[in-house]
Amino acid sequence: MSELPKGMIQTVCGPIGPELLGSTLCHEHLYHEIDGKPFKPRKPNSRHEYLNTSSIDARNLWWTNFHPYSHSDNLNYRDREVLDVIADELRFLKLNGGDSVVEVTTFGKSLPELRDMSVKSGVNIIAGAGFYVQSAMPSHVVQYTTEQIYGEIKSDLLVGVNGIKCGVIGEIASDWPINPFERRALVATAQVQRELNVPVILHPGRNADAPKEIMRILLEAGGRADKTVMSHLDRTLNDNELLEFAEMGCFSEFDLFGSECSYYELSDAFDMPNDATRIRRLKLLIDHGFGHRITISHDIHTKHRLMKYGGHGFSHIHMNTVPKMKMRGYTDDNIADILVNNPKAWLTL
Repeated sequence: MSELPKGMIQTVCGPIGPELLGSTLCHEHLYHEIDGKPFKPRKPNSRHEYLNTSSIDARNLWWTNFHPYSHSDNLNYRDREVLDVIADELRFLKLNGGDSVVEVTTFGKSLPELRDMSVKSGVNIIAGAGFYVQSAMPSHVVQYTTEQIYGEIKSDLLVGVNGIKCGVIGEIASDWPINPFERRALVATAQVQRELNVPVILHPGRNADAPKEIMRILLEAGGRADKTVMSHLDRTLNDNELLEFAEMGCFSEFDLFGSECSYYELSDAFDMPNDATRIRRLKLLIDHGFGHRITISHDIHTKHRLMKYGGHGFSHIHMNTVPKMKMRGYTDDNIADILVNNPKAWLTL
């Protein structure tokens, strides 16, 4: 195995200097092979359930927006049409000030496809290594030992596919409550992180206790809080819980920007916030001294959030969120920390 390029950031096109990272979306999906199995959405109204097997278009977007994980075509994120749409959107992102994307797919990633997208768009792509929730994994993978998981993660970072290597571990995901396979994946992640000093990004279960639980497992196994991002806090914690969690020292990520539907299909116990609320809550973190520990993104992984199919697209944060942040008291330095400096500190090996 080769060694990691210390002091650099490892992209699918090779290592780059940290100064070349630029404005970065820290949690996106550009290719995946997942179906609806891991999502477990609520059962939709049977009168209109036939729409779940229709092709996604403007005529049924009213349904898809509220039942995104029930609509099968909406989860088709790997055919040639969708991949071409995503490549076009990355070019558009570059025109709108986006320089880099952290691609956190661990459930059927394609490193050659990601490299092709990066070359065509000029956007740096940092790919993720590791494993998603147990329900997304083949049965034989669920039986992997900690040592096997450790070996696969390390190989993704040091060997890769045809020389194309991952530059981050994650998103390493868990359900609630966490199961033995997911716990082993966290322990293996911590072992690799401790050995190689690599960045990690975690996906917590949909429960307010989940982020602390998986951070505790990671840290007890030797992981580092200062090189770890905790995803999806905008759908997991309230204000007081958010401030308390931030004390753990990892990066707090709000990565569902553009999701304006409070009817969260995957958890009736939590009301999905809108972007105005996200902006207010991140300002709360900044005002309490955590501005150097924030990352943001969209977590786009379904067709209906792409511009071609009526969604906001990968340029939403740069085109719409940043101006709104400035209206709400964010300084240029605050925004530079969130989009440039914090990702650079996290991703540099």
